[in-house]
Amino acid sequence: MNPFSFRRCWSWLCLFVMLSGLPLSVSAALAPERVSGFAGDFSSRLAAIEALGADGGADAHRVLDALENGMLGVIDGQVVIVEGDAIRDAASGEAAEGDVAAVTVITVNNRIRRALISARATLALAADDVATRLAAAHTLGESPAAEQMPLLEQALAREKNDNVRAVLMRAIARINLASPDAALRRQAAEDLGSASDPVVRNLLAALLEKRDGDWVEPDAEVRAAAVRSMTSIERRITAAQAMGTVFSGLSLGSILLLAALGLAITYGVMGVINMAHGELLMIGAYATFVVQGVFREHFPQWVDGYVIAAIPVAFLVAALAGVVMERLVLRHLYGRPLESLLATWGLSLVLIQGARVTFGPQNLELSNPSWMTGGIELAAGVVLPFNRIVIIGFAAFVLLLVWLMMQKTRLGMFVRAVTQNRPMAGCVGVPTARVDTLAFAIGSGVAGLGGLALSQVANVGPAMGQGYIVDTFMVVVLGGVGQLAGAVWAALGLGIVSKFLEGWAGAVIAKILVLVFIIIFIQKRPQGLFALKGRFADD
Repeated sequence: MNPFSFRRCWSWLCLFVMLSGLPLSVSAALAPERVSGFAGDFSSRLAAIEALGADGGADAHRVLDALENGMLGVIDGQVVIVEGDAIRDAASGEAAEGDVAAVTVITVNNRIRRALISARATLALAADDVATRLAAAHTLGESPAAEQMPLLEQALAREKNDNVRAVLMRAIARINLASPDAALRRQAAEDLGSASDPVVRNLLAALLEKRDGDWVEPDAEVRAAAVRSMTSIERRITAAQAMGTVFSGLSLGSILLLAALGLAITYGVMGVINMAHGELLMIGAYATFVVQGVFREHFPQWVDGYVIAAIPVAFLVAALAGVVMERLVLRHLYGRPLESLLATWGLSLVLIQGARVTFGPQNLELSNPSWMTGGIELAAGVVLPFNRIVIIGFAAFVLLLVWLMMQKTRLGMFVRAVTQNRPMAGCVGVPTARVDTLAFAIGSGVAGLGGLALSQVANVGPAMGQGYIVDTFMVVVLGGVGQLAGAVWAALGLGIVSKFLEGWAGAVIAKILVLVFIIIFIQKRPQGLFALKGRFADD
């Protein structure tokens, strides 16, 4: 017989056997006993939810979804799912006989809802996505029960990701902490030392308490292990909180830097105390709000890109406002600091009222793009939000552009010349009046970019710039007039110091302490951190 024919006959024979001896499709339906508990009392319903979570599979999700949505019920002892005017058997998913009105829908209270969350987390432990498994492990680890030990151990045995394994190990350790075996409790206390959760620290601290003169934890070695683990956890929490405070200070400092860069340029070139500089931030923020509205109405599919599109708009609108201010008001008040201060203060009031009339007095909230939502979680619940990370990077980018403009362009050379010695710069042909206008436009535009950044972390309102004008002047004075490096160090330093002082003494006392420090510093070093170079500066 031909070998090829023999193999073909054998294949047909095997196929015939499979088709005749096996069903054409394998049903994934649940066994009836897996859902029969929902027809019993409250405890049996909780047990049925837990069992479905351990089983896994699409049908378990189907039943849990029906329960959560108020569609799971009982009729004549049969557990069914109500779908409009029809009912289906919960176990098989097939159509069931009966009247929908006769179905007793299972009420979902808080205990059932918590059991549902736990069951869904249990199902998610078998997901392919690492982030889903990690979130499920965190959910189960918040309040693990002894009944979950086999499930957690199975999940740990098959888990390959180190982060998920660490969370599962801590959940198992929390269960073992209540074990009657002292060796297991000691090992659990040691394992929990790798955590960074204040809840775990409090759990270990409870072992060191006394009740009626007796230790809650009778074994001295377990208590010693708990003390060591608590020390490790507290050290890790302190480091994470300090890192979070530094990050918050950098974020605040980045916004102050964007505001101070423009002021450092205009104040250094013209010596004008512009009390309306905070309103330039407001203009940039409102420009960003308008751009977001345009994208939502006309380009909804690209709405996540509105922040990118708002960068040139915020810069140009604020720069135009600065040019108008300089041409109409400030140009006529050079060399008269008191008059220029009062005039710019009046301009700030006009701009605030104009914003109220145009956009309303209420604060407006801008939504972050999807790529700026969320954050990076460190330890002890400290999260570094993506929007603030982007702001820090954006401030660094703007700083680089300003530095390149000041150091590598003809305009930057003119600005530095006028800042150092205006009369001599005019004598050698520098168009000082034009430089004043361009410098004010650039400084105002950079402030508009600061308003764009501020709109991503705070509400936009008519008076939003008032809260930053004093801090901005402190940055410029502390860093040194006209000095970009001084503005950078002063802005970031003030931001970080302010956040640490706020955590220690509160926001008001922190502001007072910072102001007192700057006053004392200026008394000792009037030129600021970085002295202005040039013959005129030495006079």
